[in-house]
Amino acid sequence: MSNPQTPSPANSDAPNPEVKGSKARQLMGMKGAQSGETNIWKIRLQLMKPITWIPLIWGVVCGAASSGSYTWTLENVLMAAACMLLSGPLMTGYTQTINDYYDREIDAINEPYRPIPSGAISIPQVKAQVFILLIGGWILAYGLDIWAQNQFPTITTIAVVGAFLAYIYSAPPLKLKQNGWLGNYALGASYITLPWCAGHALFGELNLTIVFLTMFYSLAGLGIAIVNDFKSVEGDRQLGLKSLPVMFGVTTAAWICVLSIDVFQAGIAAYLISIQQNAYAVLLILLIIPQITFQDMYFLRDPLENDVKYQASAQPFLVLGMLVTGLAIGHSGF
Repeated sequence: MSNPQTPSPANSDAPNPEVKGSKARQLMGMKGAQSGETNIWKIRLQLMKPITWIPLIWGVVCGAASSGSYTWTLENVLMAAACMLLSGPLMTGYTQTINDYYDREIDAINEPYRPIPSGAISIPQVKAQVFILLIGGWILAYGLDIWAQNQFPTITTIAVVGAFLAYIYSAPPLKLKQNGWLGNYALGASYITLPWCAGHALFGELNLTIVFLTMFYSLAGLGIAIVNDFKSVEGDRQLGLKSLPVMFGVTTAAWICVLSIDVFQAGIAAYLISIQQNAYAVLLILLIIPQITFQDMYFLRDPLENDVKYQASAQPFLVLGMLVTGLAIGHSGF
């Protein structure tokens, strides 16, 4: 006879770890979630995909480092935090919400648990969220320009350009994401160039060297963007979207992805050597090596199954490499 004080699996009220994990993934905007959320604020957060804010927030850190002028004062910390709020929750939240709005048919196939295809939130509510995030982002960007005493509203301009890129990436008639090359590069630039330039302009004077260097670095970001295409191959194929896995097949697209990540980071290392930042260049190369290892262990063997595992294991080394580059530029006086 079983112990009456020990609940059996059938009547246990203990939370199911698998269900809790699915809810956490749903809240963060990750793959492999479940529908059923009813709290409107959690649903709105799901649309904004908090997991995608992290690279943008980190980009601000890299920009502050590359300015060469950041110091650890309370005011600078608050300015950086405000710029992270702009780049992450506001502008990235806007980007992800508008992307979900225009991708609702694709998500109905690939991720039916997402808030819009599951019916958890209405279309008017989604449109209101897009508008509030966009206007809030622009107001904060202008405030940061004033705070930084920028003669030209550089950060506001970056926010406007970013909003425009997000719109043409997701919305017809251009819908850049329909083109595997243009769409993924636009995504990579949005994740690297825009927040990096915003962080740099907050503490220093933005120049063409920084703009072009970060645009080059965004070619490595293109590879990261391609990783995200593997989770939606079937839906993209059904709806005629020309993602790289659809255009070239899964295996070839995986090789394009990893080569773009590795080759362009190596190019950045070569640039650091050219400006006599040899120690930083060596450190960057050392950070590329584990990325190649995880590419071989996970991604190249089964990109459809291991895309999330690969990103979790390899992406920290890529973002650390970005910071190394920012510190090198700041140290060089550019």
